[in-house]
Amino acid sequence: MTKRIGLFPGTFDPPTLGHLDIVKRAAGVCDHLYIGIAQNLGKREQLFNVEEKQAMLLELTHTIPNVEVVTFSELVVEFAKRKEVSFLIRGLRPFADFEHEFQMALANRMMAEIETLFLMADERYAHVSSSLIREIAHFGHRLKGFVPDAIEDIVHQRVLMHRQ
Repeated sequence: MTKRIGLFPGTFDPPTLGHLDIVKRAAGVCDHLYIGIAQNLGKREQLFNVEEKQAMLLELTHTIPNVEVVTFSELVVEFAKRKEVSFLIRGLRPFADFEHEFQMALANRMMAEIETLFLMADERYAHVSSSLIREIAHFGHRLKGFVPDAIEDIVHQRVLMHRQ
């Protein structure tokens, strides 16, 4: 039987409860799941560098045996080919993500014949985004319920540092 290898790519800046929910659910449908931290050169200033994001995700997923946290700096489809990925995993929030994710899924299938498996966001986290987290913390509010407890302090402090 062919091994089902999934790749959940993203910038994870910062990792959210929504990301962690998708990871846990995706791990259940994969024999092996890569969490791929993209070094996105086109995205605005990042709160955390790649090594910090990797450390946070390793901390958050160390109890999930079939998950491996990796980084990459190439097109997702190139990384996926190199790692023999069977399919990509993407989370979908209502309204916010569909058009962009649909466009990316079609492009990825056209370039590399790789399918994308969409997991609907859990209703508890469907409103959570990195920009929302930044805005909440920017005004001094804590992030409980938005990011995992294990990283809440570091994310809150980093946003406060960046607002100065």
